[in-house]
Order: sequence, then C-alpha cells, then structure tokens
Amino acid sequence: MAQVRPMRADARRNYERLLKVAVEAFAEHGEGASLDDIAKRAGVGSGTLYRHFPTRQDLLEAAYLDRIEAMAARADELAAGLPPGEALGEWLYELGAGLIRMRGLKALLGPAVTDGDSAMATACGDAVNSAAARLVRAAQREGTLRGDVEPVEVLRLAHGVATASELADGEGRHMRRYLALLTEGLRPLPPGGRDREG
Repeated sequence: MAQVRPMRADARRNYERLLKVAVEAFAEHGEGASLDDIAKRAGVGSGTLYRHFPTRQDLLEAAYLDRIEAMAARADELAAGLPPGEALGEWLYELGAGLIRMRGLKALLGPAVTDGDSAMATACGDAVNSAAARLVRAAQREGTLRGDVEPVEVLRLAHGVATASELADGEGRHMRRYLALLTEGLRPLPPGGRDREG
C-alpha cells in the first residue's frame, strides 16, 4: 500500500498562501474570482495552483472547509444552550449571514441543497446537511417545527432568504425579519389545518 508522502516545507507554504489569498479573492469577487490572479497574488505560478487544486471546486472546498466545519459545530453549541426552535432559527441566521459575508460560500453550498438525494458528496455538504438535520429533528420533537419538513428543505429556504436579504440591501440587514417570516410559516399547522397543496 502506497504511503502519502508529507508535503515539503516550501510546498506547504505555497498551499497555505494559496488558501489565504483564495479566501480573500472569493470574498471580494465571489466564486468567479480569477484563479490566475489568485496564483499571482500568492506569489506562485498557475501550475503550482493547479497541482494543489486541480479544479475551482477543489479550491473553493479547501478555502471554506474550516468555516463550514465551524458552522456545523456552532449548531451543536446553539443546541446545547437554546430551546430547539430558537437554536434552529439562530443557526439559520448565522448561516445566512455567512453566505452573504463570504461570497464564494454560497456557490459552494448551493449544490448541497439542490437535491436531497444526491447532495454534494463532500465534507462541506455533509457537515451542513448533518447539522441542519440535527437541529430540524430536535425542533420537530419539540413541536415548534412542522413534522413534514425535511432538513434539506429548510436549507434551501435559508439559502433563498440569504439571497433575498442580500438583494434588499447588499448587506443582509433584513435577514432576521425574513427568517422570522420563514419560521412562522414552518410552524406546525393547527388541528384541522391544511397545507395549501393538500
């Protein structure tokens, strides 16, 4: 069985510089940031960038993996300190704010919420979907969230709320209001109540 050789010190420095510059570039220009410009700003050639990150998706995932894992961990922190429905609402707010603040993150997480059966099979997609599932199921057990709502649906709606809030003012100042409207609509139906599609 072949062993993975550790990265040389200079290769490790290049890798870390590329990630640092990529986070800044994606935040500034979104997921369409020029990869050649990222390499130039990191002080390396384009070939070095592509050796470390063969595709744009690879670079996006590497640049945001730590932040996504932190968001997933934050779900558990909120669940430990707040009632389930409040924990879900606060986590969705923080997730939405992150999508606006870190522009490349929206493109990375988009595939994770497009199809619940074939969500992006990466650490990024798995971490966000798992965190959402834990919070959604807890809120459903508490009775503050409809039982017929799937975690991926909540993520899709939160993605849409972040987009709507960004469209409103570019900074997401309306995020809490839009999330309040969303969560109000996701509360359990009263006895005898019917879904509009039902």
